[in-house]
Amino acid sequence: MAATNDARSGRLRAWMLEGLSDMGKGKPSRPKEPEPDAGHKGQRWWRVMCLTGVDYFSTLGYQPGIAALAAGLVSPIATIVLVIVTLAGALPVYRRVSEESPHGEGSIAMLSRLLSFWKGKLFVLTLLGFAATDFLITITLSAADASTHLVENPHLDEALHDKQMIITLVLIALLGAVFLKGFLEAIGVAVVLVGIYLALNAVVVVTGLWHVITEGHVVTDWTTALTAEHGNVFAVVGVALLVFPKLALGLSGFETGVAVMPHVQGDPDDTEAEPTGRIRGTKKLLTTAALIMSVFLICTSFITTVLIPAKEFEPGGSANGRALAYLAHEYLGNTFGTVYDISTIAILWFAGASAMAGLLNLMPRYLPKYGMAPHWARAVRPMVIVFTLVAFLVTWIFDASVDAQGGAYATGVLVLISSAAIAVTIAARKARQKNWTIGFGAISLVFLYTTVVNIIERPDGVKIGACFIAGIILISLLSRLGRAFELRVTHIELDAMAERFIQDISRRTPRFIANEPDKRDIVEYRDKIEQIRADNDLPTTEDFVFIEVTVTDPSEFEAGLTVRGEVLHERYRVLTVESSSVPNALAALLLHARDLTGVRPHIYFEWTEGNPFANFFRFFLLGRGEVAPTTREILREAEPDRDLRPRVHVG
Repeated sequence: MAATNDARSGRLRAWMLEGLSDMGKGKPSRPKEPEPDAGHKGQRWWRVMCLTGVDYFSTLGYQPGIAALAAGLVSPIATIVLVIVTLAGALPVYRRVSEESPHGEGSIAMLSRLLSFWKGKLFVLTLLGFAATDFLITITLSAADASTHLVENPHLDEALHDKQMIITLVLIALLGAVFLKGFLEAIGVAVVLVGIYLALNAVVVVTGLWHVITEGHVVTDWTTALTAEHGNVFAVVGVALLVFPKLALGLSGFETGVAVMPHVQGDPDDTEAEPTGRIRGTKKLLTTAALIMSVFLICTSFITTVLIPAKEFEPGGSANGRALAYLAHEYLGNTFGTVYDISTIAILWFAGASAMAGLLNLMPRYLPKYGMAPHWARAVRPMVIVFTLVAFLVTWIFDASVDAQGGAYATGVLVLISSAAIAVTIAARKARQKNWTIGFGAISLVFLYTTVVNIIERPDGVKIGACFIAGIILISLLSRLGRAFELRVTHIELDAMAERFIQDISRRTPRFIANEPDKRDIVEYRDKIEQIRADNDLPTTEDFVFIEVTVTDPSEFEAGLTVRGEVLHERYRVLTVESSSVPNALAALLLHARDLTGVRPHIYFEWTEGNPFANFFRFFLLGRGEVAPTTREILREAEPDRDLRPRVHVG
C-alpha cells in the first residue's frame, strides 16, 4: 500500500512539475549548444489572437453601457476619440514593443534594461505589481460580470439572485482547471468562443443599424438633444476629449496580446535571437484585433446611445452592464437574446484565459530568475493553482462586484500602456529615429494624461495596485532570503589556462586560496600565502592556486561563470571570476573542479571582520560579507555527502 501511495505521489509530482527547467538547481554544467527556436511549432497568429481576444472583445459585454453612463449623449464621439487613440497610439506602440521584446516580456523587459542592480529589480517588481493587478482583476472582474449576466437572466433570476459569489468562484475554478489540463485546450476553447461571440455581435450591430436607418427620427432626436445640451460641435468634441479616459477599458487587449506572443507560430528558420516570423505574426494579431474592436466599439456605442433610453443604463436599469444584450432581446426576441446571453457569459468567463496566459508567461520569467520565487514557480501547473487561489481571495474581498474592481482594472491597463509608450520612446531615441521619438513621445503624454485622470477620478485603482506591489515585493524578498544559500550558477566555462591550472593541481592535493584582490602586486600574493600557511600549519612544499571573484551586479540571482586563468609576477597562478555573489561563485567552481578531476579540492579563507548579522546582509544585498561560512553552507546544501564535499578551511 505504501509503495502504491508513493507511486501515485510521484506521478502527481511529475505531472505538476511537467516542463520544469532545472536551471539553477544542483550542480553547474557546461553550457549547451544553442538550438533553433521552437517558436515555429506554436499556434497560427489568428488562433492566438482569439486567446487575447477573449479579454479584448469580451469588453463589448459592458463597454457600451459604461460609455453611456460616463459620457451620456457624447458617448459615440468619445468612443471615436478612444478608437483614434487605439489605432494611432496603442497599436504603433505595441507593434514596436513586439519588435523590441519578442519573447513576451513586453515593456517591462525594455524598461528593466535601463536600470541595473537593486533599483532595476525593484522597478521591475513594481511594474509586475501593476501587471498582476491588470491580469488578475481581468480574471476576477470578467468572471464576476459573467455571473452577473447569469444572475440577471429573467429565467434564472429567482433561483440565482443571491448566488453570485458562489457562481463567480466556480467560474474561476473552471478556468484554472482548463489551464491545468493544458494550454492548447485553452486556445481551442478561445477560438470557438470568439468566433461565436463576434458573429452574434455582428448580428446585433447590423440589426441595430437597420433600426437606426428605418427609424430616422432616433438620429435626429440624438443630434437635437446633443446640440441642446452642449451648444455646438466644438463643445461636444471638448467634452469627448475630457471624458474618453473613462472608456479606457476598451484598450485592455494590447498587453495580453504581447504577453502571449511566445505562442505565436514563427517561421521554420526563426531563432531565439531573431524570431522574425513570430514578430510578423504578432503584428498581424495586434492590428487585426485593434481593427475589429474599433469597428465594434464605434457601432455598438452609436446604436446603444440612440436606441436605448438613458434611464435603462442607470443602476437597476435593464441595460445596465448589458446594453447589447438589451438590444438582442428587444429587437431579435428572447430566444436569440438568450443565445446571446449564453455566449456573453461564456466569453466573459473565459476572458480570464488570456490574463492567465499572460501571468504564466510573465511572472515565472522574472521572479525565479531573480531568486524571488521558489524553483517550482517555473512550472505551469503550480502557478495556475497559485493564481487561482489569489483570484479567489480578490473575489471574496470585493464581494464579486464588477463596479468595485473597475478602477483597479483600468489603472493596471493604463499604467502598463503608459510604460510601454515610454519604453518605445526611449528605444526610438536610442536608435536615433527622430520622427518616431517625437511621435511616441506625444503618445506617451496622451496615455500619461489618461492615466492621471483615471487615478484622480478612481483612486481605488492605485490603492489596489499598491497592495499587489507590496505583496509581490514582500513575498519576493522573503523568497530570496529563503534561497540565499542555494547554488545558483547555471553553467561554468573555463578558458584553456584555467583548465590547465585545475588539472595540474589535481595531481597533488588541490588547494585554492580565496583572495579579495587589492593592488595585485607581488607583496599581496606572497603575504597571503604566508598567512594561510601559518594559520593552517601547512608546510612550504604545498602548492596553491588563487581564486579572485569580482562582484558585478549583486541583485542578479542566476548566471553562468566564465573562469580565466593568468600567471602574475611569473609565479602566482590566479583564477579570475565575475559573479553576482562571491560565495556562490567559489562553491560552484570548487564543485566543478571536483567533477572535472575526480579529486576533492580544499579552499582556504581568513575570517571576515565585523558583526555576523551585518555581514550576512552584506552578502544578501551586495554578494559579499562573511564569505567562508556562507561558502561552506552553500556547499553543504548542494552536496549532502560529506565525503564528496569540498573542504573549507578558515584561519
